[in-house]
Amino acid sequence: MAEKKVAKAKESSNGGAKPELEKMGKNIIEEIKKGENPRFVATTRTRSNILYDAKVGYLRLGKNEEERSFLNVAQSKKFMQTMAIAAKCHQFLTQNLHTTIRGLYYQLKFSLGEDVDESIFDEQAESNPLIEDLEVSLGVKREGLNLNANRKGVLAGNMKVLDTFGNEKVEIDCSKMGRSGWQIPSDVDNDIEFVDIKAKYVLVVEKDALWQRLNEDNFWKTENIILITPQGQASRGTRRIIRKLADKGLPIYVFTDSDAWGWYIYWTIKTGSINLAYIGSAVATPEARFIGVTMSDLDKYTFLNKLTIAASEVDVKRAQEMLNYEWIKAHKEWVVELERMIKSKKKLEQDALQGPRLTFVGEYIKDKIKNKEVLP
Repeated sequence: MAEKKVAKAKESSNGGAKPELEKMGKNIIEEIKKGENPRFVATTRTRSNILYDAKVGYLRLGKNEEERSFLNVAQSKKFMQTMAIAAKCHQFLTQNLHTTIRGLYYQLKFSLGEDVDESIFDEQAESNPLIEDLEVSLGVKREGLNLNANRKGVLAGNMKVLDTFGNEKVEIDCSKMGRSGWQIPSDVDNDIEFVDIKAKYVLVVEKDALWQRLNEDNFWKTENIILITPQGQASRGTRRIIRKLADKGLPIYVFTDSDAWGWYIYWTIKTGSINLAYIGSAVATPEARFIGVTMSDLDKYTFLNKLTIAASEVDVKRAQEMLNYEWIKAHKEWVVELERMIKSKKKLEQDALQGPRLTFVGEYIKDKIKNKEVLP
């Protein structure tokens, strides 16, 4: 079972987002009727307002807020843009249609009028942060506004998914996905239910190539686990599904390269990320544990010493930056790993475990979990 529980995030759903949008609209109309300056308030998402909360084990926003009003010349355009996004999302919810944040941008990329030489949005870089402002202000996730991201991540294991899409409910058996696995959607909250989960733990493998190796070996079948690959840095949907499986009581183990980039993939799964601190409780899994690859593996598995790769200056600099993160440097085991990588200027890919024989990867994972050789 998982070592501890964290507070669950407020579940966003299509049913919850629409009334929140309507409530916001009604408040603005009331302010206008009263002759007041209509305004929009959201928690500030600047780096200075992002905190690591050691009690819950993840990054979250502080209490600082910013106000955007229509009658402020410096803020009027952003206020108008925010309202345009809110209105369009309300339309998507009413029509029960979904799009991406890119699709939303094109829906709103038009001129303000024939006599006004200015568009609502010129670049998507203008609309993206305003979507996040709405998420924070309304207390819903982007997916609850019918805005999806690109799908990224694959899963296999003894688990079934009930997916209601359109007017049809489909049961997906994740144990019968063959070599491809079940592709994790960006929205794993709305109209999706995870049922009949029969697994001992969840294994998150950084690279798709290693996921395929373990899938071909039937590792998830013989070990009775849920096998996931985020295919690099984990998307929101993949982080959400990991969080939801942890809420089911399943231990979470993460398996990445032994370098700053692989290790950071682990930490974004565990504590969330600076960019997504505003939904930290929904995408962080503090109870996750790291099984490798580590620099310490060079001592136990001597063949790996011949398979290291020279770390670049960028690799070393990134490792040094990670040593400054309070949530990482609080763990002496991680300080040792990072300092060893910095001093040796070497790194190790998880793929190197295929050196002795292709099936050694599974043996390594079982050995680490059996002997509880995990990092916090």
